[in-house]
This record gives sequence, C-alpha cells and structure tokens, in this order.
Amino acid sequence: MMIFGIIAAVIAGFMLVGAILHATLFTKKLQNIQPYGQLVNVDDGQMHVYSLGAGEKTIVLLPGMGVSLPSAEFGPLMRKLSQKYTVVCVEYFGVGFSSQTAKPRTSENYVEETRAALNLAGFQPPYVLMPHSISTVYSEYYAAKYPQEVEALISLDGTSTALYGDMPAFVKSILPIAKFQQAAGLTSLLGPLATNKTDLLSKGYTEQEINDMVTFAGFTMNDTVLAQMINSAEFIKQTMELPYPVSIPYFKIISRQTYEAPNPQLKQFNLTPQEYQHKHLERIGQQAKYEILDGTHFIYLNNVDRIAGITDDVLEKSNQ
Repeated sequence: MMIFGIIAAVIAGFMLVGAILHATLFTKKLQNIQPYGQLVNVDDGQMHVYSLGAGEKTIVLLPGMGVSLPSAEFGPLMRKLSQKYTVVCVEYFGVGFSSQTAKPRTSENYVEETRAALNLAGFQPPYVLMPHSISTVYSEYYAAKYPQEVEALISLDGTSTALYGDMPAFVKSILPIAKFQQAAGLTSLLGPLATNKTDLLSKGYTEQEINDMVTFAGFTMNDTVLAQMINSAEFIKQTMELPYPVSIPYFKIISRQTYEAPNPQLKQFNLTPQEYQHKHLERIGQQAKYEILDGTHFIYLNNVDRIAGITDDVLEKSNQ
C-alpha cells in the first residue's frame, strides 16, 4: 500500500506541475504567437484565413479533425502550390487561431462558415476545394449545395461518404477525457518529445511552423472541437443524402497506409480498406479518379510535389 501511495503521490505531483505550467508558461507561449493571416468576423466569433500566392485559380485547403494549427501544418504544401495558384487555408471555429462558436456543428454550418470566411477575406469562387480527412465530407456537401462555386475537388485521404454508422456511446463518453489531459499539461509536456524536428525540417517546414505546431498541440481540445468529434458520423449522414454533381471533377489521393492497413472501424461494415475506398468512389460517380501514394493518413507530409502535379493535371483537364 505504501508503494502504491508513493506512486499515486508522484503522479498527482506530476499532474499538478503540468497543470500549473499549462496555465502559465504554455498559455503565455500560445498568446505570443501572432496569426499568420487575417481574422474575419463570422457569426458569433472569428475565423482565421491564411493565403499565399496570387494565381488565377484559388485552391482552398481545409483541415482534418484534430489538427491543431492547419495554417502551419499545410505550410510546405501551400508554398509549393502558391508558385502557380492562390492558396487559402481556412481554419474552422475551434481550430488554430480561430475562436470557438456556440453554433451547432453540422455539415451545412461548416460549409456556410467557410463560404462566409472566404468572402470576408476577399476571395471569390469558383474554388478548387482541397480537403483533408473529415473535411472531404463538408467539401462534398459544399459541391452538392453550391456547384457553381466549386471548380474541382481534390481530396487528401478523405473520409468516405458512402457509409454511415453511429459512433458508439462509450466513445462519445470518453472523448472529454482529452480535455482533462490537456488541462493537466500532458499534451504540452509530451508534444516536444513526440516531435521529430529534423524530419519535419527535411519535409520543408520552417522552425517557426514546427515550434508553433508543438505549442498549439497542447491546446487542441475545446468544446467546439469535441462537438465536431462527437458529431462526425452525423456529418457523413447529412452529406451522403446529397448526390455529388456529375459536372465537378473529383480526385481522391489515398495514402497506402489507409488503403492497405486493417482498420477495426470497418468491421461494422464488413469491408476491407480497399472496398471502403471504392464504395466511396462509386458514390461520387464515373468522374471520380484516384491515386495511391506512399505515406500515412497525413498524406501531404511527404507528397507535396506529387499533390501539386495531380492538381495541375486535374485543372488542366477541367479547362478542356
């Protein structure tokens, strides 16, 4: 019992120190980071819009769920694409430099907020939507509701909108634990240890982007992001009810890891990872094309040049 008591005391002490650091040192570091782009007033908060380049066509990068600072995370890809295009990163409410919101998290609200932020920041459609992960769901909703505003959709390892399954209740119940871990400073303390700075520098990230991503990673979880996570299955249901427009080119870049690695989440559908992907492509229609690239779900980390090449090909064909 004495040993267990000592262990419990050490853990409690570690968490107390972490909580103090989170509320002081780490919070101060966060507050000292200035937005990369502009903050625009949307509904009950502010959204961060960051752009590079001045090309004729506008590519809109939209982040996956749980990405703490998309404007930094997309940095190398934005710099590559901006050599030819105007590239805009929109940070949703609760993400990056954007504030939180009290509005419900729905596919429709994500689309309307994105449209408003782009317009207020001075960008006009049509856009080339380039969503990562869950943002593919919102982007397909966008294309279905406003086809005249979307020139093409290039998905970066996007979530399928062909299958819907309820999120287990126990998963929803444990998600708030992440907020407790964050408040205890665990994510801020472990973030630098889990970051391979040398590898990120070799992939084209700057020192500032890496440092900012590490700092923001300790503040990812908030009520708006939790609402996004809890309602993620509903976003798919809302979008799959809308047919994807046959007039809008669709290209899905799939990571090899996603395409080949067993996924326990697919057991409820009795599908292999390959079947999961092809059912998504079938839902989109005959215009859907795809390519498998080596890498993890964060496919933009090591495929900047190929993503840029695919973008050129898709847009050249859309102009023919």
